[in-house]
Amino acid sequence: MFGHSNLPALEELNMGIAPEQLQVLKNQLNLEHPPTPQSTFNYAWGLLKSDKVVAQKKALELFTTVYRDAPSLRREALYYMALGSVKLGEFTNARKYSESLLEKEPDNTQFKALKQAIDDQVTQDGLIGLGIAGGVLAVGLGLMGALMRRKK
Repeated sequence: MFGHSNLPALEELNMGIAPEQLQVLKNQLNLEHPPTPQSTFNYAWGLLKSDKVVAQKKALELFTTVYRDAPSLRREALYYMALGSVKLGEFTNARKYSESLLEKEPDNTQFKALKQAIDDQVTQDGLIGLGIAGGVLAVGLGLMGALMRRKK
């Protein structure tokens, strides 16, 4: 989706994590009672790098928990919630999270780049959707014309 962007974090999310590394993060989380926000954050980060949608959604749930429960990690959790939403194609949420980040730090270039990447992807997806719709309409009109000529 964002293969070569000017936002390294988006590219980094597309690089997987070794199952052994993810297991280390999960084991750390499971050893703690209750788990620390940092261990929860780390495991969520590992899950977000997965190519499995279920793992990515679980990551967003964990980041939401970190955001809610750990004020010291809110900024980072919100940033990764935006990135995770982008990765899942949930652009409404991604935009909402990026706008929240920019409200707090309007001059942050990383947050501006994230918002721009989201807006660019939404625009690109919209243009692709219009192209597909136009193609379907053209085929439909062509078929109708062919059927009408056949009836005559």
